Amino acid sequence: MPTTAPTRLATYFHIHLVSDSTGETLNALARAVCARFDNVLPIEHIYALVRSKRQLDRALGDVEEAPGIVIHTIVDPQLRAALEEGCRRLDMPCIPALDPLVGAMSRYLGASTTSRVGAHLRLDNDYFNRMDALNYAIGHDDGQGGQDLDQADVVLVGVSRTSKTPTCIYLAHRGVRAANVPLVPGRPIPDRLFHLNHALIVGLTISPDRLIQIRRNRLLSLKENRESSYIDVDAVRDEIVQARRLYERHGWPTIDVTRRSVEETAAAVLNLLYGGHGQVEVLG
Repeated sequence: MPTTAPTRLATYFHIHLVSDSTGETLNALARAVCARFDNVLPIEHIYALVRSKRQLDRALGDVEEAPGIVIHTIVDPQLRAALEEGCRRLDMPCIPALDPLVGAMSRYLGASTTSRVGAHLRLDNDYFNRMDALNYAIGHDDGQGGQDLDQADVVLVGVSRTSKTPTCIYLAHRGVRAANVPLVPGRPIPDRLFHLNHALIVGLTISPDRLIQIRRNRLLSLKENRESSYIDVDAVRDEIVQARRLYERHGWPTIDVTRRSVEETAAAVLNLLYGGHGQVEVLG
């Protein structure tokens, strides 16, 4: 009889992320790298705003207790040297996450780098634009604030539970003013939606099976057990068909979110916003 290969058990390991800023860049980078490995589960230890020797020593103490990879974005030369020396003493790998990219860019530009901590987080116009976009997304969630939809860069349209809200919030963090309008059976669509001159309107669609699963989980989280058209197979299919017909009738580009994360959906929206022309479908 043919034998099947035994399932490889997941490998757990400690990863220590040391940052002199918020740690968001480092955390995102580490997770992106770890995602390239199957059956590898990192145990993250995050040390943000490390700007003194005392804070650094505390982090090194944790590294000693839970040995693992150390990745950092420390800018201060003295703190960097202390961290590298501490890792050598503990025989732990110490990786400066941004050094290869910063070095390559410095050589290309022929310019030196700044030693200012959190330089990418300064309170400039871009920062305030993102905060304004975030306020706009919150104020125009689920069809609210319909009278000034023309101030939106993007309007997402879709049936309930197609990730409209989290996608708008994610777009806001990229400085995009995003609103969303739900398609609810029996409820009229705001007439203003059909008279926007500048906003990109994007229709979100999803497979019926996946939508029913998401909605059922939503009802369970609310401790709601009653069957209704909200999760009825035929009703859900009709919702999706009607939504697709609406998108096609108005020539709105469509994104299938069935197998997309919020980040992937937002990336597809950004591609449409900055590079799409005419009728565009981003499906599958």
